[in-house]
Amino acid sequence: MRYLTAGESHGKQLTTIIEGIPSNMPLVKEDINASLLRRQKGHGRGKRMQIEKDLADITSGVRHGYTLGSPIALVIHNDDFKHWTDIMGDDPIADDQKIRRAVSRPRPGHADLNGALKYGHRDMRNVLERSSARETAARVAAGAVAKTLLKQLGIEVVGYVKEIAGIRAKDNPSLTMKERFDMQEASPVRTLDKTVEKQMMEAIDQAKKDGDSIGGVCEVYVEGMPAGVGSYVHYDRKLDGRIAGSVASINAFKGVEFGIGFEAARKNGSEVHDEIAWNELGGYYRKTNRLGGFEGGMTTGMPIVVRGVMKPIPTLYKPLQSVDIETKEPFHASIERSDSCAVPAASVVMEHVVAFELARTLLEQFPNDQFSKLQKAVADYREEIRCF
Repeated sequence: MRYLTAGESHGKQLTTIIEGIPSNMPLVKEDINASLLRRQKGHGRGKRMQIEKDLADITSGVRHGYTLGSPIALVIHNDDFKHWTDIMGDDPIADDQKIRRAVSRPRPGHADLNGALKYGHRDMRNVLERSSARETAARVAAGAVAKTLLKQLGIEVVGYVKEIAGIRAKDNPSLTMKERFDMQEASPVRTLDKTVEKQMMEAIDQAKKDGDSIGGVCEVYVEGMPAGVGSYVHYDRKLDGRIAGSVASINAFKGVEFGIGFEAARKNGSEVHDEIAWNELGGYYRKTNRLGGFEGGMTTGMPIVVRGVMKPIPTLYKPLQSVDIETKEPFHASIERSDSCAVPAASVVMEHVVAFELARTLLEQFPNDQFSKLQKAVADYREEIRCF
């Protein structure tokens, strides 16, 4: 299974094409739109989210509520395009118009300058329109399809905020999946710890007042993945490696960890590894889950716990210094419409990219042409490893 996205931030639409979903899997657009709506929420979001009403149209690959086995195409229209038709239209324009509209001043922390150097763009709008976090809406759409598949297989995925600007939410491992989902949905900053919610919101408000931005840490928690999914045989089949790469590819994410993560570097081996036990009902399990549900690139059957670090958004209302690529003169970076903190929304994005990697690996490991055969194969495998 794979997907491609297309579209620019202020272009006509975002498009997602997903290949490899089995036939006869139940899928309706409401499954996708619910996820898109969640991405748009969160304290600290900018004015763009007041303009867009992200709704996906399923334009192929689904008939009468069931997948066909052929590629699925999803379209999200950009409502803001009507204000950008002159700038982002596809019709040719005169050279003097191109010069007047060109963006020649790269913003620190963005892809502007590096993308211009790579593709030879003197107008860096050609870079910033695609590099925009707006593209994550298309990725959430793909992940929503993957989450629908996972849910049918008894696998639940939820993302939430662990930290904003150094303010950390406390762990509560006793929470059920439903409690985790309901609590993050009810929180303006998508945290599971009500005691720090107000502090996080105040930090976001202060950053906005200061013309600055703040980052944080998102966590994704998964229950229901059977043991042995992934592979130790090849580096590119290790599931934790795939997840890490996918999370790191989200705009502004700069680090990934599983379980106790980087804390393992400061502990002895006896404080890191998870002892193995067995019971008649469930088979093998781990007494702890410090490794976050992975050993040797494969799932252990324990809950998957993965965290991603999001840097502060680089578009600031007190701009940093840069250099104009035409004049080579210094200047203070231009301001594009932005959020002061997008960590709550990023937790939704991370949830969906993790879901896609889980679904992709399952479809590689089990029969994947027909959904009923996939369900049976996974159920049979669960019973097989339980009795192993």
